[in-house]
Amino acid sequence: MVNKQTSPICITGMAWHTALGSDLYEVWQKLLKGESGCKPVSSPFPLRNMRAGTIDFFSLDQQHRTRQHDLARTTIERVLEHAQLESESSAIRYILGTSYGSHLDEPVDSLHTWAVEVGESLRTYHKPLSLTTACSSASDSILVGASLIESGESEICVCGGADIVTISKRLAHSALNTMSPTYLRAFDESHDGMLLGEGAGFLVLESQVSAERRNATIYGYLLGAGASNDASGMTSPDPSGESIQLAIKRAFQDSETSIEELAIINAHGSGTPVNDAVEQACFHLLFGEQSELPLVFATKGAFGHSLGATGALEAITVLLALNEKQIPPIFGLENPMHNFTLPLPINKPSSFTGSVGASLTLGFGGFNTCLLFQGKT
Repeated sequence: MVNKQTSPICITGMAWHTALGSDLYEVWQKLLKGESGCKPVSSPFPLRNMRAGTIDFFSLDQQHRTRQHDLARTTIERVLEHAQLESESSAIRYILGTSYGSHLDEPVDSLHTWAVEVGESLRTYHKPLSLTTACSSASDSILVGASLIESGESEICVCGGADIVTISKRLAHSALNTMSPTYLRAFDESHDGMLLGEGAGFLVLESQVSAERRNATIYGYLLGAGASNDASGMTSPDPSGESIQLAIKRAFQDSETSIEELAIINAHGSGTPVNDAVEQACFHLLFGEQSELPLVFATKGAFGHSLGATGALEAITVLLALNEKQIPPIFGLENPMHNFTLPLPINKPSSFTGSVGASLTLGFGGFNTCLLFQGKT
């Protein structure tokens, strides 16, 4: 968990590659229209579902290792351009997250190798840090970056994640029955699983002093971060929702805001009955007695579940939503789960007031991470 902040941590750059495209605001408009980038993708083996959220910009014929590298490198180049920074700067630390990346299909000696190679191609002054906490990897890279800035270890951190669709991942989720045979419909009564996606998302975190010194554009603020691990099982979360609640509470303890100020939540929203149910239980524990309830939305139906990249994509979406004062509809949502007490956007965007939003990620192995953001002021 990040220590209590003494000054705001600024977001001075954002970039992504998603199944809906790469331009920041064009993708945002597609989300608002309720579009999905999940489409049929060929497989040499039978699967529960042939659909996946792949990125056409990077050829599926590439070696997986090359595809992972190119996806991460180009997205980092774009976020540096967005923040008006040079990759070689000694002021910048890089924290890269992934789940397994290309490693299930093309094994190498270390899960850290891909990050080192990305750093070398960008000629970074510092060797990148890397981490793997399953589907919370990109969120945890943001948490680590915030810690480095608050400790004075770094002024600027480029944080996020990259992950690709491979046949091993598709086979694994098909065998686990976590893959939907139809569509990813988070929080819908007919939800029946997730669909894999791929993507990369990176944010530039910067101290207030550094951002002001170089007159950087500020797109929002990281207010706090919290994490927990329920140690319930390799793939199944604690059904009580208490561990997720702990991560959210820790994020608020880390910030100078109260939970009553929370306007929106980008939920994990994987569309699996187990994960949707545990988030429902968590929200009931947190907000059951609260009169003003935050809006809940989810983007995996649009992007596919991009595993180690998802936390960064969803963090960017929260910041865009806070600055636009609306959230996109949840793809495929028609009949919300029984007793889901928080408001959900169905078929069209929902407007809101307030300036605080949360991004929530749940990873295999019990990894739960919550990031709190405020929009630009």
